[in-house]
Amino acid sequence: MPHIDLPEGLPGLLSLLAYRPETAGPLSRLAEVLLRGPGPLERGERELIAAYVSHLNDCAFCAGAHGACAAAQLDGGAAVVERVRADPASAPVPDRLRALLAVAAAVRDGGRAVTPDHVAAARAAGATDTEIHDTVLIAAAFCMYNRYVDGLATLTPEDPAMYEQAAARIVAHGYDALPAL
Repeated sequence: MPHIDLPEGLPGLLSLLAYRPETAGPLSRLAEVLLRGPGPLERGERELIAAYVSHLNDCAFCAGAHGACAAAQLDGGAAVVERVRADPASAPVPDRLRALLAVAAAVRDGGRAVTPDHVAAARAAGATDTEIHDTVLIAAAFCMYNRYVDGLATLTPEDPAMYEQAAARIVAHGYDALPAL
C-alpha cells in the first residue's frame, strides 16, 4: 500500500508522475536523455546499467522495468540481464561493459566509492571518458529513481509480462510520454 494517496492502478514511477505532473516532465526527460539520447553506450547497455543498479538497490519495479527494456535491446535478451544480476563478473557481456557495471555498483555504494582503480579498469577495458561519465550519471540517477519509487511504497507488478509490454512501448516511443502499464 503506497504511503500517500496515489492514482489507483498505476505502478511504480508512473503513479508518482501522475501525482506530481510538475516533476513528471523533468524526470521523464532525464530518463529519455540518459537511456535513449545520443551517446556512445548502446541503449541496451544503458538500460542494463539502470537495471543492475536498481537490482542492487532492491527496487523491484525499476529492476523489472529496465531489465525488460535491456532484454528487448540486447543480444541474448533476458538471459544476459539475469546473468548480470546474478554475477556480472561471469556474465556474457564485453569487458568494457563489465568494467562499467563495476563503476555503477560503486556509485550505488556512494559517489566516493568510485576509485581511480575503477576508472583505470574501465579505461583498460576500452571505455571512454564519456562512457564512464554516462555510467556514473545513470547509476546516480537510478539511485534517486529507486529511492523515489520505494520511498513512497508504490505498486510493483509481479507479472513479468507487464514489464515486457511496457518495454516494447518504451523501446518504440521513449520515456517522454510514458503510458500506463
